[in-house]
Amino acid sequence: MIPTHSPDAAKASYSTIAERVIAPPPHVAAKKDPKLANNWKAKQGEELTDEEVKAMPDSEYMNDKQLAFFRHKLSLLKQDIHNSAGETTEHLREDTVVVPDPADRATIEEEHALELRTRDRERKLLKKIEQSIARIDSGDYGYCDETGEAIGVGRLIARPTANLSLEAQQRRELKQKMFGD
Repeated sequence: MIPTHSPDAAKASYSTIAERVIAPPPHVAAKKDPKLANNWKAKQGEELTDEEVKAMPDSEYMNDKQLAFFRHKLSLLKQDIHNSAGETTEHLREDTVVVPDPADRATIEEEHALELRTRDRERKLLKKIEQSIARIDSGDYGYCDETGEAIGVGRLIARPTANLSLEAQQRRELKQKMFGD
């Protein structure tokens, strides 16, 4: 008799929630470019590049130059948001033409709604930017709100408004996924 299924086929399994929790990725130290290791000493914080800040030694974490670098980065982001908000206002004023075709009118209204949703997200980001600048002023920037440990330069370059370490953020997202918000 020939078996109707492969003996190596996966069988249904029941696991507990603890077994299904996804383990966080292993912490990989960012590779530091030795050529850039000392460039930060001769430059102002606003003049530093992302790579130069990443190449700084860990002992210099959140020194004055890094804080100036992140303040400048946040200020530029804030200015970009203000500029795009002005463009949106002008765009909405220009597109107030009455279009007789219902399909065209619906398309224009949908484009306006999408643009307004984008601006709403930027408004929320603007609030986070202002909070981050306030954290720089108070000396708390770069450290996790929950654990107090360093967030890391790489994460802050990628997301300058981060206020949680990667591990704390993953725990928070897992709780939201499991229990809702």
